[in-house]
Amino acid sequence: MRPTKSHHWFTRFAQWTARTMGRPSTFAVAFFIIVIWGVTGPLFGFSDTWQLVINTGTTIVTFLMVFLIQNTQNRDSEAIQVKLDELIRVTSGAHVALLDLEELEADELDEIREQYEDLAKRAREALRKGKTDTDIPRVRPPQKKRGGKPKSK
Repeated sequence: MRPTKSHHWFTRFAQWTARTMGRPSTFAVAFFIIVIWGVTGPLFGFSDTWQLVINTGTTIVTFLMVFLIQNTQNRDSEAIQVKLDELIRVTSGAHVALLDLEELEADELDEIREQYEDLAKRAREALRKGKTDTDIPRVRPPQKKRGGKPKSK
């Protein structure tokens, strides 16, 4: 399975925009625009129109960037999740039930997280006593009550 570049125009545009907007030169251009706008204030008598120009420009850019950045972050998160799933899948002794945790309800996820917090606490206690923390304790699946909803504690 070999990754390929996206052929969808929006994906390519969102990736290009995210890379471009994160560069120092882009910040310098934006800063320069603000300086020019500030310097021209006295020329326009600090009028309402002068203020409206920067307010409108920044609002439009911010509005559009929200969608582009969210698209990029969603794609990056999904890619990282798939990579983590693959690491779990190929790791001997790993709990394969953890592959799709992001699909669980919050209560079920909290229950599993609490188990891992308990494991970490026990491992730290073992280390303080000079023992090892490399055992592989079992993780219980979330407990469900009738109706398919997780039991609350």
